[in-house]
Amino acid sequence: MFWMYAGFVALVLLLLTLDLGVFHRKAHVISIKEALGWSAFWIALGLAFSVFIYFGYENHWLGLGLTWDMMSHVPQAPEDGVTVYNDGYSATVKYITGYLVEKSLAVDNIFVIAMLFTYFGVPAMYQHRVLFWGIVGALLMRGAMIAIGVQLIYRFAWIIYVFGAFLIITGARMLFSKPAAADPGHNVVVRATRRLLPVTQHFHGQHFFVRAGSAAGREPVQPGSAVEPDSVVEAARPGALLATPLLLTLIMVEFTDLIFAVDSIPAIFAITADPFLVFTSNVFAILGLRSLYFALAGIIDRFEYLKVALAVVLVIVGVKMLAHTWLKDLLGRHFNLYLLAVVLAVLLAGVVASLIKKSGRNRSKATAEPSGNAGG
Repeated sequence: MFWMYAGFVALVLLLLTLDLGVFHRKAHVISIKEALGWSAFWIALGLAFSVFIYFGYENHWLGLGLTWDMMSHVPQAPEDGVTVYNDGYSATVKYITGYLVEKSLAVDNIFVIAMLFTYFGVPAMYQHRVLFWGIVGALLMRGAMIAIGVQLIYRFAWIIYVFGAFLIITGARMLFSKPAAADPGHNVVVRATRRLLPVTQHFHGQHFFVRAGSAAGREPVQPGSAVEPDSVVEAARPGALLATPLLLTLIMVEFTDLIFAVDSIPAIFAITADPFLVFTSNVFAILGLRSLYFALAGIIDRFEYLKVALAVVLVIVGVKMLAHTWLKDLLGRHFNLYLLAVVLAVLLAGVVASLIKKSGRNRSKATAEPSGNAGG
């Protein structure tokens, strides 16, 4: 199994290197058309990987499918006596379901990222760099959290019920609580960073750090910065290491992803406890988050029922986690396929309901405008 993980990590590193080092080497504003194209590429790649999952688990390459999975139906016992927990079919359904759940939960992160970019005033041409390194950090954090989660489930099977209850509570809070306005500037992580390092007043290219007195430290980026000196840079001793607002943004993106991972990691364990399926579905869901942000950031507020749909998905997977033994007996081998259909239906209902309400508001506005003009 080690070589399976090593090969997959090598593939991910190759994709990330090509992304930043070749296709996005120069900072530029990501257009909607470009973002949609990259989103389609990452989604197609994530779904295409299910073909590898099918054949890998069907033929048990390097031990795939032989790892204990408490979310499986009755394990198969072939003639050679080796217990098979996931064959090609069951592994593929679990991978696609996990990918879809993680992808949909990642959409909720877009709301927060948009707020952070607005708060810190990150120029559009540098947002891709922040998201790229944010995703690299997210992959490392989630890899560690998945490894810990798998060990907890293997050693303490009852922890799965704790995860299930946590997801139901989280989904209920999303449904019934009103979002509170947050000020990232008062976040404890941001305050700690400012205590450790002086932070420049202006952005300096796409640098996260600059040296006082260096060429990078004098590079004007924002309109007016050429005639408005950065007092923090001028006050620092020559050669001193300074953080830029771009670093603060990156730290907050990493911090918020850590918070969201606390919800999404238990959600995938409701579908499968196979570590390779958990890891790969999470990675592919995160890889496309950057391009998905640029594709949806401008229109995400139109889907006001999407957060409701995501909350319902969390409750559903939480219930499935609590009742997985009963559901396996009741629904049989295809119970994960039924879960996939339900998740798809809930997300589609959220999108359709949002579009219907938006269309109704537009019609009401169009109807009211002529009468208002006539009255004037």
